[in-house]
Amino acid sequence: MYLVQDLFDKYGEHLGLQLIAGKAGMKRTIKLPEVHRPGLSLSGYLKNYVSQRLLVFGNVETLYLKDIDKTVRMERLRGILAKETPAVIVAGRYQPVKELVNFCEEDGIPLFRASMTTMNLVSKMTMLLNEEFSPTMTCHGTLVEAFGVGVLIQGDSSVGKSEAALGLIERGHRLISDDVVRIKLREGTYLEGSGPELTRHLMEIRGIGIINVGHLYGAVCVRDEKTVDIVVKLEDWDDRRFYDRIGLDEKYCDILGIKIPYHILPVKPGRDVVLLLETIVLNHRLKEMGYNSAKEFNTKLLETIAKKQNQGKQISETLKESQS
Repeated sequence: MYLVQDLFDKYGEHLGLQLIAGKAGMKRTIKLPEVHRPGLSLSGYLKNYVSQRLLVFGNVETLYLKDIDKTVRMERLRGILAKETPAVIVAGRYQPVKELVNFCEEDGIPLFRASMTTMNLVSKMTMLLNEEFSPTMTCHGTLVEAFGVGVLIQGDSSVGKSEAALGLIERGHRLISDDVVRIKLREGTYLEGSGPELTRHLMEIRGIGIINVGHLYGAVCVRDEKTVDIVVKLEDWDDRRFYDRIGLDEKYCDILGIKIPYHILPVKPGRDVVLLLETIVLNHRLKEMGYNSAKEFNTKLLETIAKKQNQGKQISETLKESQS
């Protein structure tokens, strides 16, 4: 539940908001990440009007209200102000009409005055609200960037996630977060991963302790966020389990409704996990460019089998002709 008070506490200073009426309604819930300028609604046309959105009055709306008759002004304001209205903001430090101040105070609707121009305020608030309302989850793992690809390394505790990530960092790749990864759905189309501020750029290596990657390897080896492009799960090698040796069957995992390529990488002494992770990333990039090594090999194999079969048929037909 996101309250008007939360918005004011977090972004009030950034947006230049000043509360001038309706303090009793600061606990109102913001249900939609949308900002609305009344516009046509002030003329009395309220068809499909959504009252759960934040209202922003700019210069045009303020001048229009001042120009119309007081009785009409009260009627129009009463029509757009509802009990579901979370808050009203007057942009550009314009002075709101007295009736708007009175209605907001009576109904407990927070009324703010902002220092920003109307368009800047609407743009920034839309961006901030989308940020706050984006679906988010937290998962256990290590997120790194290798060759420009965001790799989420997962696996059981002590399987070697942090050590693998440290090996990638030594090869010039970058750390986003270790141990805890926050994943946020952006624009409903892609995932962005980041780490908690408390542990940002820190790694826990058993036997060594906490290290600061930014200090040890330089600022070029860390970044704050990155898209999550593939997921690699490290697991102890199990001789009883069959592991894919060709790669025709592509696996995916679902994270916040987005399908992400998923790989299981068995770990045992003698396997260079860092090299294998780099290979997975490079192979993923090739697939994104339309080149699939496994499918190409399968196509060549089928063509070779078909060619052999045709040669076998020709030999059989030749033998039959010679015998007849």
